[in-house]
Amino acid sequence: MISRRLLLAACCAGFVGAVRAQAPDPLADRFGGPFSLTSQNGRRVTDRDFPGRFLLIYFGYTHCPDVCPVDLLVMSQALEKLGSEAERIQPLFITVDPERDTPSVVGDYVSSFSPRLLGLTGSSVEIDAAVRAYKVHRVKYIPANDPQNYGIDHSSLNYLMGLDGKFRTLIPHNTPPERMAAIIASYLAKE
Repeated sequence: MISRRLLLAACCAGFVGAVRAQAPDPLADRFGGPFSLTSQNGRRVTDRDFPGRFLLIYFGYTHCPDVCPVDLLVMSQALEKLGSEAERIQPLFITVDPERDTPSVVGDYVSSFSPRLLGLTGSSVEIDAAVRAYKVHRVKYIPANDPQNYGIDHSSLNYLMGLDGKFRTLIPHNTPPERMAAIIASYLAKE
């Protein structure tokens, strides 16, 4: 026979677990927002163009010497590991360098990583709005002797957005593809 204390403890533990499960994510409204940009094929694309799909968003630029290529390769490998579940996700690359990253430049760049990866660019105003909405860090470094060969220090995060367009989680640089796939799969299972 179960004692009253044990029964009461089990009920309290279940209640605390239910409360924790319903507690709002403190970052849920911190990242993300509407955007309207131009795809690699010249089509206007907004955050609302992907109903019923998760968005996996990465901000970078095509002249990035090291971080962006690694992160986009990891993203594409993680999506491969998800198999058919990856069809529920639209991966996006949004440039932080609209001066150099035209639709055709972005298209050539993303095609080397995955045919599913959609590259987005826009005017400086449009890119600034997306960068602000997602709280992306970016600083332009211009060499005095070669101003055309500038670099951009930027955040290296993947943003997973849910079916409702709201933020789910950040996946940082140096996350192995297996781990990224596992993180994404855990969110796919919830929605």
